[in-house]
Amino acid sequence: MEQLQHFSHEHLLHLVQLQPDHDNENSDKEDEDEDEYKDDSVVEGPHVVKCEMCEEEIYSFHICYYSCKECDYSLHKFCAQLPETQQNHPLHPDHDLTLVRYTEYDVKWKCAICQLEREKELYRCEKCRYYVHVDCATSRKEAFMTSILMPAGWGKTHKNFKDEDHPNLIRCPFPDESVNLLMHHLINKGELVIKRKIDGEMFCHPHPLILFDTLLNVPVPLHDPMKSVELLCNGCVRPITDVPFYKCSQHHCDFVLHEWCTRLPSQIQDYHGHPEHTLVLLPKIPGEFLGVFTCEICLLDCNGFAYGCKHCAYYVDINCGFIPDVITHDAHPNHLLLRFKASPDPNFCKACSRWIDTTGFHCPTCDFYLHTKCALLLPRTIRHKYDKHALNLRYYPAENHSGEYFCEICEKELNPNRWFYHCSMCASSMHTECAPVKHQCERSAYFWLERSIFGYFNVKFGGRYKTEEHPHPVTFVQGTNYDGQCNVCDRELQDMIIGVRETLLSSMRLN
Repeated sequence: MEQLQHFSHEHLLHLVQLQPDHDNENSDKEDEDEDEYKDDSVVEGPHVVKCEMCEEEIYSFHICYYSCKECDYSLHKFCAQLPETQQNHPLHPDHDLTLVRYTEYDVKWKCAICQLEREKELYRCEKCRYYVHVDCATSRKEAFMTSILMPAGWGKTHKNFKDEDHPNLIRCPFPDESVNLLMHHLINKGELVIKRKIDGEMFCHPHPLILFDTLLNVPVPLHDPMKSVELLCNGCVRPITDVPFYKCSQHHCDFVLHEWCTRLPSQIQDYHGHPEHTLVLLPKIPGEFLGVFTCEICLLDCNGFAYGCKHCAYYVDINCGFIPDVITHDAHPNHLLLRFKASPDPNFCKACSRWIDTTGFHCPTCDFYLHTKCALLLPRTIRHKYDKHALNLRYYPAENHSGEYFCEICEKELNPNRWFYHCSMCASSMHTECAPVKHQCERSAYFWLERSIFGYFNVKFGGRYKTEEHPHPVTFVQGTNYDGQCNVCDRELQDMIIGVRETLLSSMRLN
């Protein structure tokens, strides 16, 4: 068409022919051609103008393009002829994509391909908030690599491995919080003799531990987030939802251990993060107040058991001590994800969009990266007292979701292009960092926004301790806005790990 009324522009667009400029003996013929097309065509060098839709340059080899004679507005012929509706697009085959202008919507998204925000035309899914720039949706690179270059949750990938070659492959996410990496590593499928009673001193505990292997004689309620009941293992700091487990023989003591956490090996050699020295099992980190340390791998605070090198002050929580070399994940199905160590070149996690600055997993053939903690600590399903149904981990916006996305816990806006938990029955959503099953964490979710894992995911609060700083025992808790300021540094105690006297007459901040 010589003329085109395009939806993106108020004026009529005219087709402009492009011809290469040859300096040869036929120059007279070329002059005649130039006179013939001087009203409707332009003879230019390699770069003519920029397309307003894809923001890419228009070159002479494009042969022709559309331009407005009344203002500086141009389009590739290809871009001008893009359909307003894309059906069965390989990047998003489930729903139709509609071509819209950026300014027509209050878009707060990033592009599913390039993860950037640019004010330009884009394809938008009306059902699930899928956005993709025109140039990203039509690029030759994406068209050539559609089988593998896809963000989490969109399209399909071809399987690149055989199951029989990986018999012990860890498949993430784990079904729920009762299943974790340590369980996979330590539970032996054969028959084992289980001791009924073990000495607590081997775990830096002054009392004997008793095994409870049937539900009939369990003296404490098992972990149940729907009833705000919390029972956390002192070793791996994970919920105890079933037998068998060990509990302190003293009724007033809340020290408990998964049965498999009593089988931990005493040391780890050739650990990938610290191959220089052997890592030794440490029930408590020496010199750390109340045993709280920062794991070198996931960078989360922890007061559970650790593997560490005292010589180098290098400590990892016991879950991170058994990170596998390879996993698979539902967010990027059919491709193996290999463990890697962060490099100076920034790689961003698909779950939380944050820079991976320690270790993570990646697909070597795709631009797909995950933090170690995002891959291993976010279960597929959780239960929360704020919703009577189970909530599922979502990797992309929920279909037919009405209105804006808001977190049911913190009541702040939720970015649906980051992973989140969602109930399809109630259309309710939660930040992953706002939805831990630990009861204490429900009070202070605001401080941890923009992360994928709640900051105290690996911390067990409670218990009374004696300290040198105060003559009375203190209770180990998470600070709230009611706790005021620290008596030592005067900083606000909200969202901090603190030791507080039960009468709240004294408190101190922990490093």
